[in-house]
Amino acid sequence: MTEPAQRLHLPEQGLDALLVSSPANIRYLTGFTGSNALLLVGEKTVLFTDPRYRLQAAAECPCHVRVERGSLLVAAAGWVRRKPIHRLGFERAHLSYESFLALGSHLPSGVDLTPLAGHVEALRMIKSPQEIELIRCSVKLNSQAFARCLRSVRPGITELDLAAEIDHQMRKLGAEKQAFETIVASGLRSALPHASPTSKTLAANELLLIDMGAVRDGYSSDMTRMAFLGRPGAQVRQRYRAVVEAQLAAIDVVREGVSAEAVDRAARRVLKAHKLDRAFVHSAGHGLGLEIHEAPRLGRGEKTRLKAGMAITIEPGVYLQEFGGIRIEDTVVVTRTGCEILTPTSKELVSL
Repeated sequence: MTEPAQRLHLPEQGLDALLVSSPANIRYLTGFTGSNALLLVGEKTVLFTDPRYRLQAAAECPCHVRVERGSLLVAAAGWVRRKPIHRLGFERAHLSYESFLALGSHLPSGVDLTPLAGHVEALRMIKSPQEIELIRCSVKLNSQAFARCLRSVRPGITELDLAAEIDHQMRKLGAEKQAFETIVASGLRSALPHASPTSKTLAANELLLIDMGAVRDGYSSDMTRMAFLGRPGAQVRQRYRAVVEAQLAAIDVVREGVSAEAVDRAARRVLKAHKLDRAFVHSAGHGLGLEIHEAPRLGRGEKTRLKAGMAITIEPGVYLQEFGGIRIEDTVVVTRTGCEILTPTSKELVSL
């Protein structure tokens, strides 16, 4: 059994084995980066994949590999039938209902299928030093791509043009792909928190919001920065300072033992003092790693206690229909006494 798989402690969950279907969880437990696999973790850990990944799986996986030409689900069920497995766990968030029914139909009546929620994800919340270094490299690449793309920003180019340039610079710097669809929103469209870039042209005297993330060696980064095309007026500067103050207040709260909701609350308290709290419509941040959105979520009602080694984003924002939106986001790592801000890019409002 691989080291991460050992930490699943399946007997303590009353399980003889666990069928893992999430690609990110499979990668975390085995190192396998292919797109088609199932992982059976038990007395013996077995990866099931198809012939396209024969050589790749052999090179990446320390566990036993079975290459199957047919259904991986049927192959995994066949393995279970031949072993003393009576209680088989499965990832309820990642196994479709159709696959659940198919799996059950190929198992003997003596095997109990038990849904499990967030079990592997709980391990993934705490990053190893090696994972933190990979995230640090991804963050650095992301910031370098941002610095390069600023050279392309000028009135007359479209949001789509700028998004394409950002993605191009990421690739040139070694990114495998974007961590998510790059967000470029200008003018009043910046009030859309998850705006997709459009053919709208950038114009003078308007806000520009860029939210971008890269994937390098499997690990994600996430950053949001603002620019203004021209000289920002007093209202823009005041609201920008309010968001910076809120973000710094949230960062100041981060340390081991603090609840996730306390980080969110710190940002909201500042924005309320500026009468902008109702314009903050999402949570203050989220975990990231092999996926761009991982546990913990930093929002209202979130009781998870932060632990050293968690990689999270801090990203308060305000969104006003007749004004636009402002969001500032960094990637940070929780430590016992505070946090380390990985994002090197300045938080200053860029005037272009």
